[in-house]
Amino acid sequence: MERILVSACLMGRRVRYDGGAKTSSDAWLAGWRKEGRLVPFCPEVEGGLPIPRPAAEIEGGAGGAAVLSGAARVLATDGSDVTAEFLAGARSALAVAQAAGIRVAVLKEGSPSCGVLSIYDGTFRGHRTPGQGVTTALLEMNGIRVFSEEHVAEAAEYLRTLET
Repeated sequence: MERILVSACLMGRRVRYDGGAKTSSDAWLAGWRKEGRLVPFCPEVEGGLPIPRPAAEIEGGAGGAAVLSGAARVLATDGSDVTAEFLAGARSALAVAQAAGIRVAVLKEGSPSCGVLSIYDGTFRGHRTPGQGVTTALLEMNGIRVFSEEHVAEAAEYLRTLET
């Protein structure tokens, strides 16, 4: 049975920057949870950031790959550089996924860690730009397919191909 890495906030855990959750009501996630397939994980908390914490965005909306290569930083609204914590969280997520043999993840869209198709543009004005978060970029660089919570049905279809 394939296990799935999932953003902890989607499972109702209050780990987001504002101390909240983004609990998903997706039927696939609920079913996988009952089957014991889900491995909830918050890279930002695992990387050492507190709850709550200032919001963070990747400077210039450069994306996770740029952060991983050292070409961009992750900055918080208070001006602090939280790049090291985002990198540590991404590496921890990868280690957990590899240890559990995970090949699929469902992560929170828009997050500077977990964004799959879009992230905020670094201006702290609520504008999104195409791109991936730091954790998503690292997972995908290592062969783990990442889907947003908006595309769980596609993740389910991909899982079927792995299990046949």
